[in-house]
Amino acid sequence: MPNGSRNVPPTPSAALELREERQLVREGYDFLDEKRLLLASELLRELSSYEKRLAEFISVHEKIREAVASAMIRHGLHGLQVYPAQPLENARVQTTTQSYLGVGVIEGELSLSAPAQAPYAELPSPEAENCRKLFTQMLPLAAGLAAIVGNLLRLVDEYRRTERRARALEDVLLPEIEETLHDILSHLEDTEMEETIRTRLKYES
Repeated sequence: MPNGSRNVPPTPSAALELREERQLVREGYDFLDEKRLLLASELLRELSSYEKRLAEFISVHEKIREAVASAMIRHGLHGLQVYPAQPLENARVQTTTQSYLGVGVIEGELSLSAPAQAPYAELPSPEAENCRKLFTQMLPLAAGLAAIVGNLLRLVDEYRRTERRARALEDVLLPEIEETLHDILSHLEDTEMEETIRTRLKYES
């Protein structure tokens, strides 16, 4: 007869197999639940690092806004646009990747090799030089933020996958096994009771 949401014969061997399956599913759920906690912990660590880097980035960005305003007063928009920027030919992004529960966690750093001499400017000024210096300071911060954002996106994606799998075991598979096992055990108990009554009546007669 059908049992629960599965079509399993109500036999002792079927009950034994379901008990073993239930144990394996519970172990799988415990593993996924632990993985969720570890991923959440790593997410919090990366988020803390992101907030710290973002605060530094915003601080430099605010200084840049003030510096650009001062430089525009001195040179005008077109004059500032043609002011020589910091050369980036020797800029290198150095990354280190580690696997955390199968998720690539990257640490990125932008190294800038400053030239021996600053780029030549027709009309140099402290205001424009300050702009160039601050923009150069912002680039490594932006590179570090980009690496952390990538880490957060990958960790969130893995957390959601783990969450879906854990919920599937907890809310679907385990209840299905429990229901089927309960039906089989009830049927076996009823069959055993019927057999006991039949045997007693046979001997009493």
